[in-house]
Amino acid sequence: MKILLWILVFLGTFSFMEFMAWFTHKYIMHGFLWSLHKDHHHKDHDSWFERNDAFFIFYAIVSMSLFYSGANGFWFGYPLGFGILAYGIAYFLVHDIFIHQRFKLFRSANHWYARGVRRAHKMHHKHLGKRDGECFGMLFVPFKYFKK
Repeated sequence: MKILLWILVFLGTFSFMEFMAWFTHKYIMHGFLWSLHKDHHHKDHDSWFERNDAFFIFYAIVSMSLFYSGANGFWFGYPLGFGILAYGIAYFLVHDIFIHQRFKLFRSANHWYARGVRRAHKMHHKHLGKRDGECFGMLFVPFKYFKK
């Protein structure tokens, strides 16, 4: 029974992280921390790294703290920490590698889901400013982006 609960907590955490990514992106990155996120939209830098990359550090610290709490008796810490870690890996694969091609992988992916996610993110990036953005999620995007 504990394994089932562990799996449910892990899956719930992974799913909740999509909401957190949307919320953080819309209200924090395009809000009071725009100064860290704007280089991701403007590409006015020559570095492979962006100030925007600092956002992953926050969730990495939360995930590691949960692993630490798991090692110290709070067993929910492990599935919570792994759920955040798994979402971070998925986000990195979809956002940084597949969409923005920071590594030249998955270039020929032409699945309906891949096309929809890429289209939604492209619509997000057409807005260069802090305001008037759309589609702040990453893995779950509106169905209109999946239409031809």
